[in-house]
Amino acid sequence: MSTYTNFKVETDTDGIALVTWDMPEKSMNVFTTEVMEELNAIVDATVADAAVKGVVFTSGKSTFSGGADLSMIKSMFSFYHEEKTKNPDEAAQKLFDLVGKMNGLFRKIETNGKPWVSAINGTCMGGAFELSLACHGRVASNAKSLKIALPEVKVGIFPGAGGTQRVSRLTDAQSALQMMTTGQSLTAQRAKAMNLVHQVVEPDQLVSAAKQMIKDGLKPVAPWDERGFKAPGGGIWTPAAAQLWPAAPAILRRESAGNYPAALAILKCVYEGLQLPFDTALKVEQRYFTEILRSKEAFGMIRSLFISMQELGKGARRPAGQPKSDLKHVGVVGAGFMGASIAYVTAVAGLDVTLIDRDEEAAAKGKTTCEGLIKGSVDKGRMTPEEGAAILARITPTSDYNALKTANLVIEAVFEDRDVKKAVIEQVEAVLPEGAIFASNTSTLPITGLAKNSKRPVDFIGIHFFSPVEKMMLTEVILGKETGDKALAVALDYVAKIKKTPIVVNDTRGFFVNRCVLRYMAESYEMLIEGVPPAMIENAAKFAGMPVGPLALNDEVAIDLSYKILKATAADLGDKAVDPRHMELVKKLVEDEGRFGRKNAKGFYDYPAKPAKKSLWPGLKDLYAQKKPEDVDMEVLKQRFLVTVALEAARTVEEGIVTDPREADVGSILGFGFAPYTGGALSYIDGMGVANFVALAEKLEAGYGPRFAPTPLLKDMAAKGETFYGRFDPYAKAAEAA
Repeated sequence: MSTYTNFKVETDTDGIALVTWDMPEKSMNVFTTEVMEELNAIVDATVADAAVKGVVFTSGKSTFSGGADLSMIKSMFSFYHEEKTKNPDEAAQKLFDLVGKMNGLFRKIETNGKPWVSAINGTCMGGAFELSLACHGRVASNAKSLKIALPEVKVGIFPGAGGTQRVSRLTDAQSALQMMTTGQSLTAQRAKAMNLVHQVVEPDQLVSAAKQMIKDGLKPVAPWDERGFKAPGGGIWTPAAAQLWPAAPAILRRESAGNYPAALAILKCVYEGLQLPFDTALKVEQRYFTEILRSKEAFGMIRSLFISMQELGKGARRPAGQPKSDLKHVGVVGAGFMGASIAYVTAVAGLDVTLIDRDEEAAAKGKTTCEGLIKGSVDKGRMTPEEGAAILARITPTSDYNALKTANLVIEAVFEDRDVKKAVIEQVEAVLPEGAIFASNTSTLPITGLAKNSKRPVDFIGIHFFSPVEKMMLTEVILGKETGDKALAVALDYVAKIKKTPIVVNDTRGFFVNRCVLRYMAESYEMLIEGVPPAMIENAAKFAGMPVGPLALNDEVAIDLSYKILKATAADLGDKAVDPRHMELVKKLVEDEGRFGRKNAKGFYDYPAKPAKKSLWPGLKDLYAQKKPEDVDMEVLKQRFLVTVALEAARTVEEGIVTDPREADVGSILGFGFAPYTGGALSYIDGMGVANFVALAEKLEAGYGPRFAPTPLLKDMAAKGETFYGRFDPYAKAAEAA
């Protein structure tokens, strides 16, 4: 049998061909054009070889496959746009044919006449699981690391290689919809309970169990290709289906506000497909997949949440020529909840951590916070007690700054006060070895100003974490005016080590994310002052695609912190920098009503003891004369939230704070959940066209004030027909640098 670049094929004495997927120089197997061509050749070869009785398909890596490769995803979009330029009428047909290639290959495996068994280890995502579903048998490892999922909806598309049709024919429709519309991960046990895998075995028994299925006479025919097949639960025309299907679109709309076309397409594929012969159903899926791929939602989400996230995570902004950092020991100064959480994620990454506070008791309290985080993970089965103990052993609490003498990196996470931070910087630098990096976790104070307290500003940088640190995937890396390339390289290597996504921004008050968040919350203040009912404010934000309403978000941030920020801004920049009506509103809540937010159980919401749920504070509507709900245009409220944030993102580009549009988009989504279906704040503008955005902003400016005035940059781009990704092309910059 032929040799292959990405696969190894070995046939044993029983006539079972073991096909091992092991791509060279890749940490994970992914689908590429070459992989699909080789897999197609393997199908032909095993069918033609009379000695082969069946095939076991497995991975030669510690994990199965993450699905499609970046280059393959990119090529689909570039192919469609190129064809659309040449011949718009034929472009959709050509895209339809292109996306059908994977579907056709998997159907070829399914109908090849010889049994195939997929032996699944580690992560099996997207197209890799769709390939497994096309095999006649599936055996999964019972290792804790195993994850099975069809997560495509999270990046704006859906399982378009037979996934919607096979899952809905193996398990009940409700479970199938739940899995695919949420993109949830399944354990091996859950996948077996849903009938998506046949066996769950010990990792070292995976291949032998798969081979045994073939020896035991596994039929090389999918259930739906047998005469008399009925879908689990009886299909569409049953009493149970009559309860499910009328409710399903309504539930989906409640969860997604109709913002995600791919999620609705999943419902259509399953509902229509279950009423059709299998091959016809695959064509229906292929048509919907082609339609979704052409949507701006799919383009924006795949670009930002798949392509850009991976590129940034792999060091797209890392300065060239800097050697890889050999991080072993990290110091964290400030053992409050934020500092302790930073220490925790650092220790989870395998690094030794010294956690410092003003005295031993305060430092030990920080380690106790880490113990609580570990206990939560152990209780949920995410780590073993032994793993938790090993993590804790890497964290050393102390009040002695001399313990930082061997640190490669020190992160301060003390109170947001310049004098407090100045004292910490001086104490750390007194013992910090030459060449080590100092990072501040400040959330608002400019890094350049803090670096004036440093003897070596070239080694001074900002690493801004978001709370809760263990859950939030974003970090902002902030460059001061004198920050050097080594400091940036070390910061990015550290962020990669703790498995978070970095965005690199230049220095300004509030950096990027907080500037946008403050605009979002400020717009809700405007609406409250106008008399918009608070419930409408929150609902409009959610309908616009925000995961949390601005009032609820302000409670999480803390209203008294908002008050401090407003006062600090006025003190530093003058009274005109703050809207006095906003100051009056926040002051009233904090000083007169004692409402600080969730932390004291009363803010814009009331927080009764569990299990009761939070509810909007009734007194809110008494602060300002209320408009009648029917006099408020929900569509305009939605536009105001999206446009105010997008305008602020555009300002940061114009000011040179953000230099790469990928970072504005990824930062806005991961930082505070800006309407993911848009692809991010700048993709929102590009998606509707800059000229259309400028027109919308001017309309809002006329109705609601100069804060909506489009910037000179936006007007210039509109006049020239430009986009952010065209004018500030990140790939052109990378090519120039190379």
